[in-house]
Amino acid sequence: MKPNPTDFRVQEGDEVDLDKWPTLVKPVYASKKNYHELLEAHVAGLSAQQQLLYASNSHALLLIFQAMDAAGKDGAIRHVMSGVNPQGCQVFSYKHPSAAELQHDFLWRTTRDLPERGRIGIFNRSYYEDVLIVRVHPELLRAEGLPDVPHDDKAPEGNKTLWHHRYRSIVDLERHLHRNGTRIIKFFLHLSKAEQCKRFLERIDDPEKNWKISPADIEERRFWKHYMKAYEACLGATSTREAPWYVVPADDKDNARLIISQIVLDTLKDFEMTYPTTSPERQRELQTIRKRLAK
Repeated sequence: MKPNPTDFRVQEGDEVDLDKWPTLVKPVYASKKNYHELLEAHVAGLSAQQQLLYASNSHALLLIFQAMDAAGKDGAIRHVMSGVNPQGCQVFSYKHPSAAELQHDFLWRTTRDLPERGRIGIFNRSYYEDVLIVRVHPELLRAEGLPDVPHDDKAPEGNKTLWHHRYRSIVDLERHLHRNGTRIIKFFLHLSKAEQCKRFLERIDDPEKNWKISPADIEERRFWKHYMKAYEACLGATSTREAPWYVVPADDKDNARLIISQIVLDTLKDFEMTYPTTSPERQRELQTIRKRLAK
């Protein structure tokens, strides 16, 4: 069964209630073997499309992944993009901004890493952190040195004018990128709180995964409702025709990977790319090269 991307797409102007978006849906694969077959086919298709993207040199593709901890962003990126030529794809992960980055506007550090034409860029977290974690923890705004911003540490949903302006800055940037050939797909891996707990416990029980969990991860679970509210506001305000958000059910990692890979593959095919046409001059040049090789 082929996943239908429309089922997971947030339409422009929608009000998002994540309680109504499932974290688990019927699998698009029939068995573990079938999952591997489908993923292998998707990976092969992505590899072919990426080569065509590089050769046509007319578009760039930016994939943005956002999620709560343990939702499977790293694994999705690793598995879905496993067949793509590393020379044509770069992954950037964004943690807490450095002192130098805090001296600039919130879009600056990611803008430096945007993909050039012919390439795929992947943001594992992104500028959206500045309307998500910063909204949940508004005390982080102090470090940004913004003028005329009230700092109410007790009001995670405060500063609504600030968030509205940031949403508008993001939408304006993404529309600018679209007009200039960069297509953007944004994935929110929608994980249930119960499944996150299960995965955290697995990290505790598996010595090879102990490094993946910290007390800070558990502390953030206290803010789950605040994060869901921040995501709902963000998804509704910034999902556009040019740069849509997809809410991917993430309780089943394998299913999530197939949904993501299908959406990326369909998007690349919509570019309707072709290999560059060989001009008569180029044909003559190639024949000259052939003659030289024959000597």
